[in-house]
Amino acid sequence: MLFGVEIWKVVVDAYIVWVLAVFLVKFLVSNKRMLSIAITFLFVYLLAFLANVLDLLVSTVFLNYLQEWMPILMIVIMAPDIRRSLEIVWKSDSRNEMVVMGSERTKQSIIEAAMYLSSQQIGALITIEKHNTLDQYAERAIIMNSEVSKELLINIFTPNTPLHDGAVIIRGDLIVCAGAYFVLSDNQNFEKTTGSRHRAGLGISEITDSLTVIVSEETGNVSIAVEGIMLKINDRDKLMEYINMFMK
Repeated sequence: MLFGVEIWKVVVDAYIVWVLAVFLVKFLVSNKRMLSIAITFLFVYLLAFLANVLDLLVSTVFLNYLQEWMPILMIVIMAPDIRRSLEIVWKSDSRNEMVVMGSERTKQSIIEAAMYLSSQQIGALITIEKHNTLDQYAERAIIMNSEVSKELLINIFTPNTPLHDGAVIIRGDLIVCAGAYFVLSDNQNFEKTTGSRHRAGLGISEITDSLTVIVSEETGNVSIAVEGIMLKINDRDKLMEYINMFMK
């Protein structure tokens, strides 16, 4: 009986270690900057170990001091990356298999609103939820739960109105909220002049399976962000094609 209990403890212990190891690997691999920082940490700890073994007085003192402060420096400097990595790691856990996509009327309303806003050079950010819930962003925005319509979308993004800042989140045939704010993408391939609206659209596409329609306030260009990719789409039929593929 005692032997059986010990085996049970070993199995549970091994499982917990395995879960933590998988989480840590996913956490580090999800962000290249986090991975490079982890490699740097590993290198410093290795140097500190060698300095202790070889009894290098000055190097040992310096490296031990560095080891004490590196975790704090990492948390302070890499806070946005840590948050993004955690969101990516938990992305699959927020997946809803019973998702209901919008009707043809909703699709047409989104496209017509986007093309009108584009023609007037009015900035907009329209995010369509799929499997990954966006409740954490909706909770901090203005809850609406209103039926999607071209007129309502245009009115929301009209400049100098209370809700024009931030993003609209659409779930099925409803506008869940307006004025939602997302974590900005830190994609290094973007030009430094790229606005926060586009970075927000790309950012939410990197950590969820949503699709975001972005209308540029400066140029009127229409883009979509999905799966961490930004595509410029100024053609109505092309926009319809992508939204149909996404909302099928």
